Amino acid sequence: MEPVQTALWVVVVLVALAILFDFMNGFHDAANSIATVVSTGVLRPTQAVVFAAFFNFIAIFIFHLSVAATVGKGIADPGVVDTHVVFGALVGAITWNVITWYYGIPSSSSHALIGGIVGAVVAKSGTGALVASGIFKTVAFIFISPLLGFVLGSLMMVCVAWIFRRTRPNKVDKWFRRLQLLSAGAYSLGHGGNDAQKTIGIIWLLLIATGYASASDSSPPIWAIVSCYAAIGMGTMFGGWRIVKTMGQKITKLKPVGGFCAESGGALTLFLATMLGVPVSTTHTITGAIVGVGSTQRASAVRWGVAGNIVWAWILTIPASAFVAAVAYWISLQLY
Repeated sequence: MEPVQTALWVVVVLVALAILFDFMNGFHDAANSIATVVSTGVLRPTQAVVFAAFFNFIAIFIFHLSVAATVGKGIADPGVVDTHVVFGALVGAITWNVITWYYGIPSSSSHALIGGIVGAVVAKSGTGALVASGIFKTVAFIFISPLLGFVLGSLMMVCVAWIFRRTRPNKVDKWFRRLQLLSAGAYSLGHGGNDAQKTIGIIWLLLIATGYASASDSSPPIWAIVSCYAAIGMGTMFGGWRIVKTMGQKITKLKPVGGFCAESGGALTLFLATMLGVPVSTTHTITGAIVGVGSTQRASAVRWGVAGNIVWAWILTIPASAFVAAVAYWISLQLY
């Protein structure tokens, strides 16, 4: 009886740690959802975070759990995963999130979690326990999602500029201040739909590993789904203000029309990735879209040095979080 109680206690603690990660994910990535709409002056910061959090949560009713299935079953062999692996993965991801938040670097919480899973699994069983197709799909979208955001954002900006070429600038600004509410809502919907599912996936992986769920189950428990969507919404409400300035102003100066195009391009990318079950980075996506919008004005409108620093953070995210996860996995073996 005692081992079962101990196992349950460990599971409860790890689920709480996963929900904390989800909250931090929303906190860290709030800038992705609200930076453009705040920087263009369409919404005040307090209005924007409540607005974004609402759409983060209602994504629960829109998207299937394809991303959760990828994280839960498509990154590592569920038979290899145990509580030590999950602990290592979460500690690796949370540590990287805290470091990048502190320095105001818009890194990827998503890839920090994937890197954490990879690092902890490799520390336990080597690379043979990883699912190559799931890893490849995730790594491929590190490049595809910002590129697609860039292309869609720049194309929308060019189309809008051509359509409204004879319209007075102040009239265009007035229209797009209203339209940006739609694009910001759509982007926040995509953010919640993709990002909350990553934490649902890690909880699902934990429950399968500890026998509280079956690998044949079509979906995780409803409490896990609701908890994760609520946590990411709450995290967004508290916001990641250090990163808002980087995303909204340091990369390029945005106006409402540019904010609309960047958010719309980013939202379309997130919708596509979520339907395909790919855990992508909302940070990568919106950064690519913002750079795309800025580049349609002139190359000098984009502060490429800032963008370059962000790209370096992207490159380092998976290996850095994987290393911390491997260390945390070893520490957990000593703790329990």
